[in-house]
Amino acid sequence: MPGERLDPAMAAASTEQAQGIGTILTRLGENLTHLEEAEDVTREYLDALNRIAAAGLRAQISVKPTQLGMDLDPEVCSRNLQLLIDRAAERDNFVWLDMESSAYTDRTLNLFRRARARSSRVGIALQAYLYRTETDLQSLLPLGPAIRIVKGAYLEPASIAFRKKSDVDENFYKLACRVLTAGARQTGAFLQIATHDERLIDRLGAFTGHGPVPASNYEHAMLYGIQRPLQRRIARAGRPLRVLISYGVNWFPWYMRRLAERPANVWFIVKSIFAR
Repeated sequence: MPGERLDPAMAAASTEQAQGIGTILTRLGENLTHLEEAEDVTREYLDALNRIAAAGLRAQISVKPTQLGMDLDPEVCSRNLQLLIDRAAERDNFVWLDMESSAYTDRTLNLFRRARARSSRVGIALQAYLYRTETDLQSLLPLGPAIRIVKGAYLEPASIAFRKKSDVDENFYKLACRVLTAGARQTGAFLQIATHDERLIDRLGAFTGHGPVPASNYEHAMLYGIQRPLQRRIARAGRPLRVLISYGVNWFPWYMRRLAERPANVWFIVKSIFAR
């Protein structure tokens, strides 16, 4: 994280843009307990969209449904998301909807479908470690959606999620390739490849290159400060890349929760520190 507030996050976005790298800004925090907090988050993201436009930044925003009030009032959550999408449309920008734990998958998909019926300025994350994701993706493709494929960072039971890394990787590759097929691209589908796995990135690079798949149909997404040499390699190769920049005062409990839920995240962070 470059800092706890929006200002340093925007400064980091400007630095990335100077290197030819786009960004996504996200405020940390989830499972809010008061609707007033959800309103505060919504106002901050609305302000972020205004400031991004004023600064001429190639930056988008990414939000969690529980930040917008999903746990408290689904209608308020939907309304807050629509406010962000409408502002993004006014500012020629885009909103990503994060996917949280499996308890929220159906509700998040429904929230996305409702928003996507009104605007194309919204995309959704799908998690490769869930068995159900292939079916979920297939149901979304007729919408011509923007899809961010991630591996998944929550601890899920073996009854609903792949446990072996090799299985998750293979499903990630299969899902990504499905979004990049000619048929899916004809509907307007767009893919965000959200992984730091160099072997998986190179494998998908071979797929897009042999297709060939136009660069306008996909982009890579990585975390700010993680795997910087790999980020630079992707950017130098002329492949589109966005870096996710997190900020927020609640960063410590957020990170500790992620590490506690999925111990594999600890090893990922340790490896990343030595890959700079």
